[in-house]
Amino acid sequence: MKNKILLVEDDVSYGTMLKNWIVKNGYDALLVHSVKQAKEAINKNEIQLILTDLRLPDGDGIMLLTWVKEQKKVPVVIIMTSYGEIQSAVSAMKIGASDFLEKPINPVVLKQKIEQAFQQEAKPLSTVRYEANNSHTYLQGKSKAFLQMYEHIEVVAPTRMSVLITGESGTGKEYAARMIHEMSKRKHAPFIAVDCGILSRELAPSELFGHLKGSFTSAIADKKGVFEQADGGTVFLDEVENLPYDVQVQLLRALQELRVRPVGSATDIKVDIRIIVATNENLESSIAEGRFREDLYHRLNEFSIHVPPLRERPEDIPLYAMHFLQEANIELEKQLTGISEEAMQLLMGYHWGGNLRELRNVVRRSALFTQTHEIEQQNLPDFLSLRQPDPALSLKPENEKEQIITALRVAKGNKAAAARLLKISRRSLYNKMEQYGLDL
Repeated sequence: MKNKILLVEDDVSYGTMLKNWIVKNGYDALLVHSVKQAKEAINKNEIQLILTDLRLPDGDGIMLLTWVKEQKKVPVVIIMTSYGEIQSAVSAMKIGASDFLEKPINPVVLKQKIEQAFQQEAKPLSTVRYEANNSHTYLQGKSKAFLQMYEHIEVVAPTRMSVLITGESGTGKEYAARMIHEMSKRKHAPFIAVDCGILSRELAPSELFGHLKGSFTSAIADKKGVFEQADGGTVFLDEVENLPYDVQVQLLRALQELRVRPVGSATDIKVDIRIIVATNENLESSIAEGRFREDLYHRLNEFSIHVPPLRERPEDIPLYAMHFLQEANIELEKQLTGISEEAMQLLMGYHWGGNLRELRNVVRRSALFTQTHEIEQQNLPDFLSLRQPDPALSLKPENEKEQIITALRVAKGNKAAAARLLKISRRSLYNKMEQYGLDL
């Protein structure tokens, strides 16, 4: 009898791809899309392993994990996490998860985790520590813009200075932060990344500074915050502009005094951390609008590094494209050898509003549809052949409706492509289309 794996993933296409991969590798897989469906499947089937996403439409993976542990029905649970959810994954392991995997999931790592799950018990909690000394391989560009950024990283990395990293979404600001950490004297200590965009006013103090059991309704145990867990190392706060204003006050105090006070505690804890933050907004404008504290800004901006957008370093595109193709070969179990000259010219000529993240998605998608030995022009998405906009033509407040209509016409109704042309997110495009009564 095959070992049965329950896959809980609300993204239907991604879940289906994972299920097919699991079945292809000799396991029996069952795919569901919610906590409710997962409970029903567990009650009806003999499940040996659960592979669940953290974020689900009717709850989360931790809720499911808690229920599973109470039922004592499934011995092994592996949590799948997206960027910025590592702290939640660690919390899940404290409750009883066997392991966690970061998305996008590397099939080689997934296979190892599944094999380990069926061969041994879950690790003891004392071994759980995130990024204590994990070495990363960084793909270094050859363009003048990248080399200038790298030179700045080399200068500031050995110091204790706080660093503000600026740049558009998807340019690789976290990779720049990791390079600073691993070129510093703190490289053997933890590096912990936090996505401030998902921290609510209520959650942020607990995540950053910790809490004591009973300090609020869901505080069922003492919890170390990010600052305490990263003691001796580096804390990276991404999208720092999203921190609630009152939490900014607490953060400033923590940085000035190198002490944190867990929620519900009357005493401070001394910490030794280096802070690196990133933003894709103009923080000076946020200060002028009263959304960001000026004193905190100056404390964070002891040294600034700008990560250039991909369109300003087109000579780096072939390097990154081939790197992403190698990743896709592993993930999709392909053996593609390269990208044709015509296809590469299209990649180099595109504006890349989503930067490296968008390039990676395009290469993976193209690799999936390629049946020959290399990615060719016809394998690329149609929007790469569209006329590229001048950066100055990005969406302006005046005549928004007309600009949106024009972009949709140029993109032949492809909303994702239209959003790229307008340099806004797809969600923003949907909201504006609804606002102006345009057909969704």
